[in-house]
Amino acid sequence: MPVAIDLSTLVAISTRVDRKLVVRSENYDEAREMELDRIGSSPAGHWSDAVFGVAAVLERTGHRLRGANLLIASDVPIGAGLSSSAAVEVACGYALLEAAGFSVDLQALALACQKAEHEFLGTRCGIMDQFICCFAREGHALLLDTRLLECEYLPLPAEASVVVCNTMVRHELAASEYNARRAECEAGVRALRGSLPGVRALRDVSLAGLEHYGGTLAEKILKRCRHVISENERVRAAARALQRHDLAEFGRLMGESHRSLRDDYEVSCRELDVMVELAGALDGVYGARMTGGGFGGCTVNLVRAEKAQDFARVIAGQYEQTIGRKPDIYICATAQGVEELSSS
Repeated sequence: MPVAIDLSTLVAISTRVDRKLVVRSENYDEAREMELDRIGSSPAGHWSDAVFGVAAVLERTGHRLRGANLLIASDVPIGAGLSSSAAVEVACGYALLEAAGFSVDLQALALACQKAEHEFLGTRCGIMDQFICCFAREGHALLLDTRLLECEYLPLPAEASVVVCNTMVRHELAASEYNARRAECEAGVRALRGSLPGVRALRDVSLAGLEHYGGTLAEKILKRCRHVISENERVRAAARALQRHDLAEFGRLMGESHRSLRDDYEVSCRELDVMVELAGALDGVYGARMTGGGFGGCTVNLVRAEKAQDFARVIAGQYEQTIGRKPDIYICATAQGVEELSSS
């Protein structure tokens, strides 16, 4: 159940007469270039992989792109679990398609960007980050069925603010452990399929089914499966809470989610746990949990709007005193997904 916030990746594009992509990042203060006729599937381990990867996938799916100069600027924190790579992929993919004269199919764009993330950035991500970058609606969270690619927009009450707290740490094992967790969940599916025919993914298993048939699973695999299955139930329960305007229940579910991520999925870290614990003790906080792949990055907090400024000031001081590192705090507005901006 993602929501888009008002941090943005901007791409300026101009077409060229040749078939070359020249990409400059203001954030990294450097440029890279690639011939579209030679673009392949060999990542360079560089920030430009996100751009050239999307171009390669689009070319492979029948979109003959035009050469272009692209300038990228972003205020989305990099490596903080706020989907900075998906934002670059979607913004650049949209710009490249528009510049080549194609009408943009947002679902196809999201899928192309996910494929680029798999092949060029090495992260076996799901579709959520790219999907919310494409389909976000201001004032709403998006309940996404990732199998059917169907979504429902859930209004966020105006009295609640989304506040993002960046722990300012990023442990190196984050990317590799993300892929490891996915492999562990897939191992659980294969094992459970022996007792539960028809199971394609953990969404097809109930907690009761896991309790009944999970005795054959290794303890670590059992914990990973329990997190995913219980998280699916929490997402559905959170949607019902939003529909009846029950922010207290929604916040309680956020807390349960963090504990499950910490204890069963084991992707949290001390800094994230401290930030969540500090938030939970402050006035006006409905709920808090880590966001992103884990092992650092950000927490997301749902706070009473009139308390947001006080919350930001107090938690920043308490976190710095506890951890010895000054956090970045963002009081966010919800935002639209990808769109073309006029220069006029």
